Amino acid sequence: MKNLKYLVLGVLFGIILTKSEVVSWWRIQEMFRFQSFHMYGVIGSAILVGLVSIQLIKRNRLRSLDGQLITLADKEYTHGTWIGGILFGLGWALTGACPGPMFAQLGSGVAGAAVLLLAALAGTWTYSALRERLPH
Repeated sequence: MKNLKYLVLGVLFGIILTKSEVVSWWRIQEMFRFQSFHMYGVIGSAILVGLVSIQLIKRNRLRSLDGQLITLADKEYTHGTWIGGILFGLGWALTGACPGPMFAQLGSGVAGAAVLLLAALAGTWTYSALRERLPH
């Protein structure tokens, strides 16, 4: 029962992703081929909402659903940032999915998303195995 609020938020997020068509392989391919503004508009809106949200969290000292104070630590730039970004973008372009939409695709019946989920788990495992040898 404690995690029900997270399940509800996750389902709502999945519905929003599906209805806005950001889980559509075709929409993602349109974006990477510069054929449509749809995904750029969604991503740009998300960046704007994120910037405003972070400022509100910092200025109003907001708390999480569990009542804990939300703290946002500064992050140091490393070469792993751009390397990881390139790998993430390549995977996104090839598969038409990133972590959030991948679960929404699975939930909406896209059978290929199960393969993507397994590949994501394999990638996570690989990263954890190689973490000590990677640039951070």
